[in-house]
Amino acid sequence: MELKDKIVVVTGAASGIGKSLAIRFADEGAARVVCADLDVSGAQQTASQINGLAIAVNVGVEDEIKALIDRVEEEAGPIDLFCSNAGILIAGGMEVPNEDWQRIWDINVMSHIWAARHLVPRMIARGGGYLLNTSSAAGLLNQVGCAPYGVTKHAAVAVAEWLAMTHGDEGIKVSVLCPQAVRSEMTRGHEDSVAALDGMLEPEIVAEACVQTIRNETFLVLPHPEVLDYIRLKAGNYDRWLGGMRKLNRKYGNPI
Repeated sequence: MELKDKIVVVTGAASGIGKSLAIRFADEGAARVVCADLDVSGAQQTASQINGLAIAVNVGVEDEIKALIDRVEEEAGPIDLFCSNAGILIAGGMEVPNEDWQRIWDINVMSHIWAARHLVPRMIARGGGYLLNTSSAAGLLNQVGCAPYGVTKHAAVAVAEWLAMTHGDEGIKVSVLCPQAVRSEMTRGHEDSVAALDGMLEPEIVAEACVQTIRNETFLVLPHPEVLDYIRLKAGNYDRWLGGMRKLNRKYGNPI
């Protein structure tokens, strides 16, 4: 899909990957880029750079995602590309309190489900559309020291896979973004973490990878190409891969 003249929504657009996506989509000639974020001031700053529209949204609440979709389609027109990008990180293991597990589940997983629930039927009715969901390399591999993050990012990949295999014949294109460390507020102070072993990318590089993937209409966005090798190693010998992950855990067992 080419982005010229398209109507695009990006959640988490106040900073980091989301901000770079919004700017890059505008550079591609998108007709309107909607910058959605809980941090509406930051979203407004992004929107002001690209003549976009800023909307406050808490992606952890279904009614707010529905209201976002309704407002964009009423004020700007049919959404061509919805980038479900907003996410959070919670460190720790099984001891993480239930309320924190629920919060990260709602933001990192249910936000993708709610966006699809309220948008995919509309896209199908008009012949198709595109979903770009942000997961992480942790969704394909895992995350040392951060069980809630690794688990929810795995689930985010599964949601994207299910949407692609179920609605692909109805014109719904799906891509899932799975980078390792990207320079952002989430990774600030963690430049030497396990996620940054293959380098910490600038968000602009990630946004460019997303544009090329959308243009080619392929599923995985892997700004760190090493991730594909790690997936192959994991599939080729799961026990050996787990041994390697235990080694990383011994060295980097603290949160990212």
